[in-house]
Amino acid sequence: MLAILGALALPGAASARQDAAAAAPETAPAYQPPTRIRSIQVTGNQRVEANTVASYLLFSPGDPYSEERIDLSLKTLYSTGLFADVLIDPRDGNVLIQVIENPIINRVVFEGNRSLKSDKINDEISAEPRSLFTRAQVQEDVQRIIELYRQSGRFGATVEPKVVEQPQNRVDLIFEISEGPVTGVKSINFIGNTEFSDRKLRKEIATSESSWYKFFDSNDNYDPARLEFDREQLRTFYTNRGFADFRVVSAVAELTPDQEDFYITFTLDEGGEYRWGDISVETELEALNKDFLERLVNIEEGEVYNSSQIENAIDNLNFAAGTSGYAFVDIQQDLRLDRETKTVDLVFNVVEGPRVYIERIDIVGNTTTLDYVIRRELELVEGDAFNRILLDRSRNRVRALRFFEEVEIEESQGSSPDRAVVEVRVTEQPTGELSFSAGFSSADAFLVDLSITQRNLRGRGQLLRAVIRASSNRREIDLRFTEPRFLGRNLAGSIELFDVVIDFLDEAGFRSTRTGGQVSLAFPLTQNTSLSARYSLRSESIEFPQENQCDQVLQASQTGQLSAQSTQLLSLCQQVGGRLSSIFGYTFGWDRRNDPITPTGGFDARFSQDVAGIGGDVRYLRTDVRGNYYKGLFPGVIASASLSGGYIRGWGGDPVQINDRYFKGNFDFRGFDNAGIGPRVVNYVAETGSTLIPTAAGGFDGRAQAQGGNLFGLAAAEVSFPVGLPQLLGSFFIEAGTVGLLDESFQYNIITDPGASGLTAGASCDGVTAAGVICQRTVDTLDPRVTAGASIFWESPFGPIRFDFAQPIVKQPFDDRQSFQFTTRTRF
Repeated sequence: MLAILGALALPGAASARQDAAAAAPETAPAYQPPTRIRSIQVTGNQRVEANTVASYLLFSPGDPYSEERIDLSLKTLYSTGLFADVLIDPRDGNVLIQVIENPIINRVVFEGNRSLKSDKINDEISAEPRSLFTRAQVQEDVQRIIELYRQSGRFGATVEPKVVEQPQNRVDLIFEISEGPVTGVKSINFIGNTEFSDRKLRKEIATSESSWYKFFDSNDNYDPARLEFDREQLRTFYTNRGFADFRVVSAVAELTPDQEDFYITFTLDEGGEYRWGDISVETELEALNKDFLERLVNIEEGEVYNSSQIENAIDNLNFAAGTSGYAFVDIQQDLRLDRETKTVDLVFNVVEGPRVYIERIDIVGNTTTLDYVIRRELELVEGDAFNRILLDRSRNRVRALRFFEEVEIEESQGSSPDRAVVEVRVTEQPTGELSFSAGFSSADAFLVDLSITQRNLRGRGQLLRAVIRASSNRREIDLRFTEPRFLGRNLAGSIELFDVVIDFLDEAGFRSTRTGGQVSLAFPLTQNTSLSARYSLRSESIEFPQENQCDQVLQASQTGQLSAQSTQLLSLCQQVGGRLSSIFGYTFGWDRRNDPITPTGGFDARFSQDVAGIGGDVRYLRTDVRGNYYKGLFPGVIASASLSGGYIRGWGGDPVQINDRYFKGNFDFRGFDNAGIGPRVVNYVAETGSTLIPTAAGGFDGRAQAQGGNLFGLAAAEVSFPVGLPQLLGSFFIEAGTVGLLDESFQYNIITDPGASGLTAGASCDGVTAAGVICQRTVDTLDPRVTAGASIFWESPFGPIRFDFAQPIVKQPFDDRQSFQFTTRTRF
């Protein structure tokens, strides 16, 4: 390989020396070195200026001649990497510098690579078009490519570099690759383990044994870097279970003779199981109480030793010191193992560290987002005392913007030991979102949701969203703009315009239209709480298919001559027409999640109220609450629980109209269709009062009609986990909820079919026991419903997709159920 590179990489070098030898006379007098440098002449250079070549020399015209300086100048010219060959001929003091420049790479070509894309290899090597060609560089790139293939499990890969000369001292660099077979892991064995089985330990490491069915597993090949990670995983596993002096004696990988598989053997020294001994905290800082700090450690004497508790305790102590005003603390841990008693004593020494101040904050990687949008989320500025807790909070605040795929904050020493430079490194991600969702229900309902959102308009952090939503029961156009720093203050201002048509003809027998706008202001109260206020003004109207009968129904109501059908329509007729709603509201938010995007601990809660009636034609008070709790169970496994509820009541003598009530189901309550639960108008046999007539006999169009409720409550618990395939997550969930408390003025209890009883249609059903009489009643019992199911989340190439499968396990016979739905979206 080197011979090929030597011959091809130094075009003209050998011939230049041969020509010089041929031109030399057969006999020459003894060489007499000159005493002084008279002149310098550079030849052979094509791209590099002669003055540039002379600038690397350690001598100049007029200097005394020095063999040492000539030799150092020769080495200096070679070290620039610009030249393939250099010859310095001092002659009689007129020094001749003959150079052969390294070629320029015209293009880089990969041949034979199938498992690795050329782009991935290009990212790892240093050779690129228009760069200098050197033999050392090519050899380094060959090793990088071979290492890439080894990381992908191909230890038999070979790389042969070739050079094709082109005009104007350019070359094409070709890497001929023979990938070889994938080298798997035949078996993973453990020696020295008595407490845990091989099978258990194999689950704790990243490397896995090769099997024919592991199509998507990329860890079933040998990778030296992964093997080091496995050693650390084993150490963490054992030390978290009491084995304080555990160590991995060796980790050996042996290649089979056919070079297709590896045998990996871990030799372990488990040691013994330890328990915590004496735990204490020592500090001389006046504002920190020793007893209080020891309670924060949260390690009990006598418990099984767990190394992860040390890091948690240090985090708690750092936080306590930071909140007490000590930005510079050094927490030193003194761990003492007693092998006789098998106990571990631990002492935390909390001392004040050296004071460091922030000299400069650099923002790196923001190609779209303007600097000030990121800086205003930071809780530190130049000149502030360095504080790790505030930096961590700042990172979460920047991540919460959802403008960046990655956010990292690193510090380095500044111009002096007491100065630090903070670098905020971000990786932009698409902030425009084209969202599409679709679903299917048991009633053959289909929904489509299309929205276009730009969350970082012009890189200024502004939100602009347009939504067009169409489904079996909802059509919506919504336009919203939000300025996160209204008037230059920490105040988010937004304006929204909307036109919404809610079609519940099938579910509840009405269609409503809302057109209007809303303005709102939001601001933080504390580090974890916020408050927003809003005002909306909207024009609303209600219609239903029998609207043309309303004049007759209302007239019959005044004369007391309502028929059964008229009685059924009266409550809707009283709500038909247009009205103006003037609504003031506020929302209080409390967020204590440990991560704003993927929380594994903490909670968040919201409390909101809306008052309608300060102007307008509608009067009510609506109160809504919602809370979520998160807990990481294992790496990648997250449990969550949520509670939500709401209550609305009219005031000033006004009942709650049907389009202001709560209708729950679908995405709010998986397992049920839109408006799938809650008060219903159904037909009963009056004789027993408990037998439900099939839906074909009840309601306006043969269905049990949903009425909505003034109160709802929902609870859910879910556990999400990886399913073993890349970009795929699963979850199991259980949900429970209820809707009810309809105003009495909108509840039915009338005879619809008197049969042969002689009773009058439209009369009350109370006390009726005659056979064959059918009554129409409103069922409003607040009976709970419960569903259970599973979800699958797939980060597909064209966007995330979610599938929900739910099955009601506690239900009512008149509920509308839905067993499957899915959503997807893509970003730009």
